[in-house]
Amino acid sequence: MNTSPHIVSDVMTQTVVSVGRQATFKEIVELLGQWRVSAVPVTEGEGQVVGVVSEADLLPKEEFRDSDPDRFTQLRRLPDMAKAGGVTAEELMTAPAVTVEAGATLAQAARTMADRKVKRLPVVDDRGRLQGIVSRADLLKVFLRSDEDIAEEVRRTIVAYLFRAPVEPIRVSVADGVVTLAGKIRDTSLIPVAARLVRAVEGVVSFECELHSAAYPGVVNTDL
Repeated sequence: MNTSPHIVSDVMTQTVVSVGRQATFKEIVELLGQWRVSAVPVTEGEGQVVGVVSEADLLPKEEFRDSDPDRFTQLRRLPDMAKAGGVTAEELMTAPAVTVEAGATLAQAARTMADRKVKRLPVVDDRGRLQGIVSRADLLKVFLRSDEDIAEEVRRTIVAYLFRAPVEPIRVSVADGVVTLAGKIRDTSLIPVAARLVRAVEGVVSFECELHSAAYPGVVNTDL
């Protein structure tokens, strides 16, 4: 079955501002405000991403401005204490940068964000050069996909593949991203397979099953 899942390059922001290692604290703050972003990648050479400076990396300077932390706090928050004294991107950045390749699927990018607890990922090519940036909001854009588009993909890549000779035509309906399959089928063991495939379609919110057994007309109540 030929499927073409959306990839990071489909949703990423291509116009992205970056800074070099020697960019100053004030320059970075000004760029964040000018571009209305919460982080900037740090690059070197031919655009290779070496780190990221986020608002969280900059805030320790303000947090510790008028305080004298006790010894326990200093030890517990040693990285933040170091960043409080940083003046360049190299001293402030979180490195190495957590990145994703442009060809990665949206699911892979989402798992990386969750695993590494980050809100955005610089997008790089196979040489680590900056191509764009993808955020949590970008990954959610897939759920703006139209119901008609989702239904067409389900019919073409799932229903036509799994149910090639149905007892009656399988009806596919989509409402607010919720896909419903209805009709009579000969092999009810395919229902869990259909459920997994439908949920894997980009933009699908949930799946409802109204498929019946041709031999037993009642609705098949399968734990999906």
